[in-house]
Amino acid sequence: MTFDRIAPRPHDLGGGFTVRRVLPSARRQAVGPFLFFDHFGPVTAEPLDNHDVRPHPHIGLATVTYLFEGAMMHRDSTGVVQRIEPGAINWMTAGRGIVHSERTPDDLRGVTRRSHGLQLWCAVPAEHEEDAPRFDHTPAQAIPAVQLPGVAVRVLVGQAFGAGSPVRTLSPTVYLDFRIEAGAAFTVPDVAPERALYSVDAGFTLDGEALPPFEMVVLPAGSTPRLQADAAARVVLIGGEPLGHRFMVWNFVSSRKERITQAQADWQAQRFDPVPGETEFIPLPPPRP
Repeated sequence: MTFDRIAPRPHDLGGGFTVRRVLPSARRQAVGPFLFFDHFGPVTAEPLDNHDVRPHPHIGLATVTYLFEGAMMHRDSTGVVQRIEPGAINWMTAGRGIVHSERTPDDLRGVTRRSHGLQLWCAVPAEHEEDAPRFDHTPAQAIPAVQLPGVAVRVLVGQAFGAGSPVRTLSPTVYLDFRIEAGAAFTVPDVAPERALYSVDAGFTLDGEALPPFEMVVLPAGSTPRLQADAAARVVLIGGEPLGHRFMVWNFVSSRKERITQAQADWQAQRFDPVPGETEFIPLPPPRP
């Protein structure tokens, strides 16, 4: 069996904070509805480091934040203020427009701290791209867990292994977190038309093929390969029903190119609703040459 592999590229978010960006890539834009995949950390931030993400806009997508270590404080233009901690799923539907910031919580400023997690974006069906914006926080204790021999599974989004996540989505979507003990193996379920695996810390084998960490492996449709980890590993699976091509410019996603142009003009003219308590403004990036 041949697996399509996508290597990440480093991307600097500012302040010396570099992430591994896997999607979108030149090889493919999306896996199921997931069209953006950033892996950050694990990193140790020193007391004076500033990794805050300042207020910025989105349209036409859903952001999905999941932490393994650390914490961040989410604030958005709907008025939501939510501390994000490991194990929780934080699903923000941008709809017709939302602005949000992600900053270091006050109690972690000025101290040495760890940060490790995944920031994903999902496309939404075209008929929902102009929905009202909203933020949904599902705490860690509400995420269903399944125990396989040597493998702890968390069903973050969607359904698998007889368990269903309470996270609400707008199209069939699956997102699983596998914590695999050294030497353990399991069969990857056929839970979606498009699926991909990504290890955040250690390599594994898939039907005997050795695969490194920090690389996305796209699975053939309908396949059920055997995954084995010689060393303890943390692997996620993403997937779902594909939603077709999307236009992507900066933080804006849409099935309509003209909607991107409108969003750019609206942001530059500061017509987006502001985040209460935030005063910083990030100008629209210059067009790519």
